Formats: sequence, C-alpha cells, structure tokens
Amino acid sequence: MKTDDMPHHTHTDKFLLPNTVLFKEVEKMLSNGQSVMLKATGNSMLPFIVGGRDSVLIQQTSGINPLQVRQIVLAHLPDSRYVLHRIVRICETEVILMGDGNFRETESCRLSDIMGVVTKISRNGCYVDCNARAERYKAEIWGRLLPIRRYLLYIYKRIWI
Repeated sequence: MKTDDMPHHTHTDKFLLPNTVLFKEVEKMLSNGQSVMLKATGNSMLPFIVGGRDSVLIQQTSGINPLQVRQIVLAHLPDSRYVLHRIVRICETEVILMGDGNFRETESCRLSDIMGVVTKISRNGCYVDCNARAERYKAEIWGRLLPIRRYLLYIYKRIWI
C-alpha cells in the first residue's frame, strides 16, 4: 500500500482518508442500508451545495423509488472518480450527470454506478430536504438557466463566497 493510501492525522482534530479508502467504506455502508453524512468539497454543486461548508446525507438507492432527473447522486464513474452531481438525463441504463456549478461538462455512468441519493443537505446547523417541493422547483429552474449559469455563478461568488 502506498503512503498516499494510508489514513493519517492532521494537526487539527481531523482524520483524513484517501478517497479510495473513504468511498469503499461509504459504498459498503450504503449497500448495507446505512445512511452516510459526508462533508462536501469542491464547487461543482454551487449554489446548492457549498464545499467546505455543507454536508450531505446520502442514502442507498431504492428499487421502490427509481432514480429521477434532478436528483443529486453519488456516483462512481468509469474513470474511478467519485462525483456528487445532479442527474440531467436517464437513457435506459445510462445516466448523464452534471454539477450545478458546471456550464457544459457532463459525466455519464451506468445506473449500477450510482451509489446513493442525497436526501438532505446540512447547512449551518439546518437541514434542507432535497425532496421538498420548493427544492425540486429550484433545481428545475436552475436547470433551465443553464445558458446563463456562468453569469449567475459569477455574481453569486462575488456576493456570498
């Protein structure tokens, strides 16, 4: 095992795990029916999820409630990356994903590569229910604003981040 794959302590009270180790455990927990709370990183889901501030509650996908367009999912991509992005299209067994903070970039994976669905976002001690009508409506509007997202995100970053 390479040293990069070994867990290590930082000078703070945090314990860092390499993504390969972390997500193998997350995948195992989700497949056992457990929910997982993860701290978000990166900006690909702005403005709905802010990396370093927000956490997400992920639950196993359910055959009872099939995946739907606009849901935020954790996916293990064919190139071995893990992403937390929104479903923009489902074509039979292929799923097209895109981060809310992206302008053009999409990823594709198989339905079987979806590890879990984000059901809640934890922000400053409060929970946002991703299945609430208002949240689904905001996601739909944001999707329609794709042609001008670049400008909206520029303004958002200048005001709130």
